[in-house]
Order: sequence, then C-alpha cells, then structure tokens
Amino acid sequence: MQLYTHEESGNSYKVRLLVSFLGIEVEERRVDLMTDEQHGAEFLALNPRGEVPLLVDGDLVLADSAAILVYLAGKHPGGGWWSEEPDEQAEIVQWLAFAASWVQFGVFTARAVVSFGIPANGLPADFPHDVLAEARIRGAKSLAILDQHLADHDWLALDGPTIADVAVFPYVALAPMGDIALHPYPHVEAWIARFRALPRFVAIAGLDDPDYRRQPL
Repeated sequence: MQLYTHEESGNSYKVRLLVSFLGIEVEERRVDLMTDEQHGAEFLALNPRGEVPLLVDGDLVLADSAAILVYLAGKHPGGGWWSEEPDEQAEIVQWLAFAASWVQFGVFTARAVVSFGIPANGLPADFPHDVLAEARIRGAKSLAILDQHLADHDWLALDGPTIADVAVFPYVALAPMGDIALHPYPHVEAWIARFRALPRFVAIAGLDDPDYRRQPL
C-alpha cells in the first residue's frame, strides 16, 4: 500500500494521523508540492486531480482524503474510528462533509494565502477576488459552529474519537497560520488538546509555531 503525500499538506496529514492511530504500515512516497511535482506528467498519470494524498492499494486508487479515511478505518476495524451502524456512519460522514466544505473554504484557504502565498482550491495565483477576506469570514463561522457543538460533546460524532475528528482537526488546529485566532473558541481549543493527547498522535509543522512560514501580505 503506497501513500503519496507531502509533510505540509493538511489533507495528507489526516491520512498520516489515522495510519499512526491504527498502527499500520504504508509506504510513503513524497510528492514535492513546493516544486509543483503534483502537476508533473508522472504524477498526473496517477492522479489527474494533481493533489495529495493519493492511496494505492493493489488495483484500488483513492484520490480523496475522506475516501482514504473511510477505507482505512473500515479495513482495519477496532478502536472506534469507524462504525458498522448506518446512523453512526451518517454522523461521521456529515463531519467529513463539513471538513470538505466549511473548513476547506475557511481556515484551509486562509492558511494557504497567509503562509504559502497561494489561494489554493484550484484558483490561479493572480485570482482577482479577495480570497483571504472571504476565507476569514467562513473560517470564523465554521469555528463558531464547532465551538457550539463541542460545548456539549467531547468528540465530533460518537462517544470517542472517529475519522470525523481526524478529518476536521488538521486545518482547524492550524488556523493561526491563516491569522485566525482560536482563543475565542474555548471548546475548540479543549478538543484540540484532547486530540493531541491521543496515543500515537503525530504532529505537523505549524501546530506550535504558526509563524514559521509567514509570508508578507
């Protein structure tokens, strides 16, 4: 099983987190996003989207982080990361969708603009609209939604951590890299601390130093 990844990709980080939590082995193949390797002919032949992560397991090729999380958690049951119950699956999936929408176009985009100098999400570098302003509005709203939910829940979907938490955690925890503060959302901060305390948690650059890649605006 091969995982095409980059160490600073939050979506790749989701998969690396779950792999660590599950205690399974994958062969990691680094794709250099900083030199645009993901848009080279060799990688595009594997994934026409030009994105990481990409998981190859025999004849199965998965090019979406949420799909990879579902696949790995379902293939390696135990630990509660996924469920066999349709109602619980639906609870988990609605947070996967939240990660791919509210989080992606909020704190994800703000981090991309502020710390990497790109608008991301398929937009060209010279995209004329104020992507950052829009991202901060969506980011603040998504954090408020999360904070309200976490006021009464330790975890996003079930009674323990699931791939819902894995999917939402990276870009929310990295929100300060996009100049979106977390301190107005104490329940989110408490959830981040619980998540980071899980056995076999692995970190990503920026969790403790959000300024390390800061680009001038």
